[in-house]
Amino acid sequence: MPEVFRDRGFRFFFYSNEGSPREPLHIHVEKEDLEAKFWLEPAVSVAYNDGFNARTLRDLHGINEANKFRITRAWNEHFI
Repeated sequence: MPEVFRDRGFRFFFYSNEGSPREPLHIHVEKEDLEAKFWLEPAVSVAYNDGFNARTLRDLHGINEANKFRITRAWNEHFI
């Protein structure tokens, strides 16, 4: 489960087995027992949310936007 980075107590990661065929580029975010998944293409959007409130999701959306290149690079290095 490669961890891409941490920010403000949130862990941003993806699973080594992301489906067969592999799902499109995305990132999982967790903190404590809460988790969300964000698609990164064609635009950053919430794929699912398990417990984060709307304000936190907006914050996470911004963090993912700001780190999209970093996440994409880590994804490609791991899967390609």
